[in-house]
Amino acid sequence: MRAITVSSYGASPSVTELPAPQAGPGQVLIATRAAGMNPMDMQIANGGWQGQMPAQFPMVLGADLAGTVREDGPGAARFAPGDEVFGQLLIPPLGSTGTYAQYVACSEDAPLARTPAGLDPVTAAALPTVGVTALQIAESLAPLDGKIVLIVGAAGGVGSFLTQFAAQAGAHVDAVAPPAERERMTGYGAAETIDRAAMPLPEAIARTHPDGIDVLVDVASDAGQFAALAGHVRPGGTALTTRYVADPETLARAGVTGVNYALSMTATLLDQLAAQVAAGSIVPPPITRVSLDDVPAMLGRRTEGKTVITM
Repeated sequence: MRAITVSSYGASPSVTELPAPQAGPGQVLIATRAAGMNPMDMQIANGGWQGQMPAQFPMVLGADLAGTVREDGPGAARFAPGDEVFGQLLIPPLGSTGTYAQYVACSEDAPLARTPAGLDPVTAAALPTVGVTALQIAESLAPLDGKIVLIVGAAGGVGSFLTQFAAQAGAHVDAVAPPAERERMTGYGAAETIDRAAMPLPEAIARTHPDGIDVLVDVASDAGQFAALAGHVRPGGTALTTRYVADPETLARAGVTGVNYALSMTATLLDQLAAQVAAGSIVPPPITRVSLDDVPAMLGRRTEGKTVITM
């Protein structure tokens, strides 16, 4: 099979021919139809997760996929051949279930769910990491009705979903996004769109909300930028980052709850998210489709919305 791999941490990704995996005991073999790309994929390939999970090389990149179950291994019964499934396969050792590949074998107990009727594989592959992250963050911050929520990185995958979840929960959402994305953010329910290139973001927030904000969700800033923005959160509010740069003790002294968010993926959350997307109450961000051959040149580039590999 063809896959995108690295031979060691920090090596250049390349299209590689590998033996197709087989479904072992308790496993399912999935023919990948689409694989969602996430920034964490390159972080993992560059060694950023060395202290969190073991890895194997060649490492097949990727965690999100949608595909078709080809066969069950001995003892596996959760899915049947022909089932359309999607999910996140961030399973140790890293690289053993990478989804930038034509086939993946994994435990039937992995975070997988059946793809709802009417949801195409490309859309399904765009959902797991970013969509469930946004859903879980929104649920953790409830109730949001009437609160001022600043979302930094609103035009990306997580931000696109979170803007919708927060707005639908009744929040006044300030979406930090480029001017070209203003119409899309408004369509998601954002009350305001802020261009951080027009002026320093802390200054923009001070002008827009001189009395402060209730919630900061930041998927883009480094530690210094995050701390500056968290200074505009009112006592009793929350400052959450997906980049693990919050200092909860310092924030607590200001009466603010600091959160270094970590995703906890489950099949139940996948089902919940997919049902909302299939029903049209939540829409995915714009999706750029690429082939496996396109991937090495694209990795590391910053894009708005989502990029999905089609097999």
